Amino acid sequence: MWQGFKIYFFNKLTLLNFVNSNYNNDNSFELITITANSHNKLKKILIIFALGFVLFISCSKEEDSSVYVINPLTNKQATGSSSHDLLADKKFKSMIVEVVYVEGLEPSTTAISNFVSFLGARTFKPNGITVIKRAIPSPGKVTFTITEIAAIEDANRTKYNTADQIAVWVFFVDGKSELDTSTSVILGQSYRNTSFVIFEKNVRVLSDSPLEPTRSLLETTVITHEAGHILGLTNLGATMQNNHEDTSHPKHCNVSNCLMYWASETSHSISNMGSGLAPQLDAQCLADLRANGGR
Repeated sequence: MWQGFKIYFFNKLTLLNFVNSNYNNDNSFELITITANSHNKLKKILIIFALGFVLFISCSKEEDSSVYVINPLTNKQATGSSSHDLLADKKFKSMIVEVVYVEGLEPSTTAISNFVSFLGARTFKPNGITVIKRAIPSPGKVTFTITEIAAIEDANRTKYNTADQIAVWVFFVDGKSELDTSTSVILGQSYRNTSFVIFEKNVRVLSDSPLEPTRSLLETTVITHEAGHILGLTNLGATMQNNHEDTSHPKHCNVSNCLMYWASETSHSISNMGSGLAPQLDAQCLADLRANGGR
């Protein structure tokens, strides 16, 4: 069996010495010398071998660089930690939003359209924002902890970050939050870097009746408010350019007519919808997003 070769140069003639690694019984070894008479033929063989080796290495590198191993843990980080990745296009050129709802509780087309418009106005994603929707059976519970909501996501989520696309999960559940009280109910909650839940049953109870907002208006407000949280607001990944965090309600803006005001994710938001329009981000929240890579 041949293990290696040595190349020597003598007066422009190439002598290749191949060494047999199988020792004889007397511990000697055989030396075979191929002289210059075979130079041209061997030269051609070596050139072909070298080119083939280079092509093999090149192809292997190309194949390796095209393989991206999806890691779900990248979408299970703290809320706000993906602020820059969601806002900017340095790493992720596109976004996919996975909208999952309990059967019979599909969010309105208007609300989802407003959600996509909100993302498009605040983020840089040159390859676009895609939404996929599907229904799942009811979990069969009345009240949910955020741990239970996260477990439902883990069992049903199908879209995670890839090499150049960031993924967002939005779940519309048919129950209420454990944080509800006799005077206030939770309409939405963000709980991971790319995940939030809408308590759709509560949304429907508080909309589409006299003196109440339309369902699409209330959905739009709650969805965009929770999206604001994963984008880094307020003081939640997008550094504040001026101090405008509500000390009584951390991670919310202290401007009462701002989308990120604390009431927007609770039943108290209804009083701010007399105009028939969803609240907008105020100048301070916009400045925070722009400073962190957003529009």
